[in-house]
Amino acid sequence: MAAVATPDGSKGRKEREKEKERTKLRERHRRAITSRMLAGLRQYGNFPLPARADMNDVLAALAREAGWSVDADGTTYRASPPPSQIGAYPVRSAESPLSASSLKNCSTIAALDRQPSVLGIDESLSPASLDSVVVPDPDAKCDKYISSSPINSVDCLEADQLMQGVQTGELVNNLSGSPYIPVYVMLATGVVNNFCQLIDPEGVRQELSLLKSLHVDGIIVDCWWGIVAMAFHEYGGNDSGVVLVSLPQWVLEIGKDNQDIFFTDREGRRNTECLSWGIDKERVLKGRTGIEVYFDFMRSFRAEFDDLFAEGLIAAVEIGLGASGELKYPSFSERNGWRYPGIGEFQCYDKYSQQSLLKAAKLRGHSFWGRGPDNAGHYNCRPHETGFFCERGDYDSYYGRFFVHWYAQSLIDHTDNILSLAALAFEETRIIVKIPAVYWWYKSRSHAAELTAGYCNPANQDGYSPVFEALKKHSVTVKFVCSGLQISCQENNEALADPEGLSWQVLNSAWDQGLAVAGQNAFPCFDREGFMRIVDTAKPRNDPDRHHFSFFAFQQTPNLVQRTLSFSELDYFIKCMHGEIPAEL
Repeated sequence: MAAVATPDGSKGRKEREKEKERTKLRERHRRAITSRMLAGLRQYGNFPLPARADMNDVLAALAREAGWSVDADGTTYRASPPPSQIGAYPVRSAESPLSASSLKNCSTIAALDRQPSVLGIDESLSPASLDSVVVPDPDAKCDKYISSSPINSVDCLEADQLMQGVQTGELVNNLSGSPYIPVYVMLATGVVNNFCQLIDPEGVRQELSLLKSLHVDGIIVDCWWGIVAMAFHEYGGNDSGVVLVSLPQWVLEIGKDNQDIFFTDREGRRNTECLSWGIDKERVLKGRTGIEVYFDFMRSFRAEFDDLFAEGLIAAVEIGLGASGELKYPSFSERNGWRYPGIGEFQCYDKYSQQSLLKAAKLRGHSFWGRGPDNAGHYNCRPHETGFFCERGDYDSYYGRFFVHWYAQSLIDHTDNILSLAALAFEETRIIVKIPAVYWWYKSRSHAAELTAGYCNPANQDGYSPVFEALKKHSVTVKFVCSGLQISCQENNEALADPEGLSWQVLNSAWDQGLAVAGQNAFPCFDREGFMRIVDTAKPRNDPDRHHFSFFAFQQTPNLVQRTLSFSELDYFIKCMHGEIPAEL
């Protein structure tokens, strides 16, 4: 049977193709309008929208806010107004954005034991990977603060609007009887030297005594793989200019002969902050794979401190899954020239990652896709300056979608591999995973900075749900950074930043997956206003389900004078987190 093409038939096909393109454009325009409406509702209103809301969700939220009832099938009708249960809680946004310099101060939680011990280092022992251990105060009433509930989304109102008409006394009084959120304080980085010895034992003892008087629930100590600890990355690059902790020396020696064990950018610059995920299953570390080395270290750590785990002094362990202890690629390397708000660079040009990419491309039947993009710009580019991330850029082409999904899936696979072994090593101990707050260029369509960090989250997609689905398999606690600081409107506009929108999406995605969520401040706080913004993040006052943080990790300033001056405010903050009324307003 043969088909005969006629001129009229050809013309008809062209018209249908044109109409199809017009339909696509109308759909994109509709989605863009919906996206802007969602952003406005997140910023100026209090609407419990799901992470992947559509226009129906928006209309339903507006109808409910106006006092109507909306059934699951869309039936809408006027119902008698219920008695106000949350009117006494003034709405405030507690989630605050990171600033550019916050990337320098964001330290990772690390392993902690109650009694400092001096351990010898044997480089032949396999290092295991852990990023932190939480040690609770044994005198604290555990039943008061055990919580498995995740946090709900936080309303994102402008600071000047939020503060109008709000009195400090009213805020404090409303915290009476609110959920008890345990507060763990991070000890200053550098309390232990590279020989695993306490630098100032008496000073640590005094600090612990003072923290105990403030009724903190426990402490957190930074630990590093390079000094036989549980952080699988170096410290001191983007995070701090004071203390430098590299990867273990024996790993660096291997790296001199085989630099492909490190993450690599398109120009061939190596990043020694952490090992490439391309070697997770490659026997390049003295006959062992990357995940075998991590597991051996975790198992060794668990055995070494078995008595502390058995007594409950080590209550949780945070696993460092990437750069800065966060689940991300090291795409924002200041050592390689990155400065905020640059989009960063893809980190997949070591030979092991390239082999994985080529294999994935061949499985798709397009072996020529087995390469990284050649038009993604450099560390400090803006999205519109590149051919890959610009409007209608290559990120949304067939090849671009394949590449960014492979890149993001590599992050998820690495996470799944490490957490599976961590569950074996630590058994019933709670595992914590830190999620980055990459909020710059969030208002652009490509979400370029998130893409280079490993999160495929362009407009109209949810790049965090696949990650949280993987985390849910291991019943981990998600830790997200919040702060008492504010980002200026100018900074938001110049970098198309939206920290509130990012926070809303991340927290709601975690909540939708049923994950518990904890918090940590990006910057040390010194003033009461900043502390209260954090409290409002930890305890959303207008959430009918009363979701709240499972715990909060407080990061101190390294400046002793500022720490001393802020102790009274810290005491105030802890009482608010515990649901108590401070004696002084």
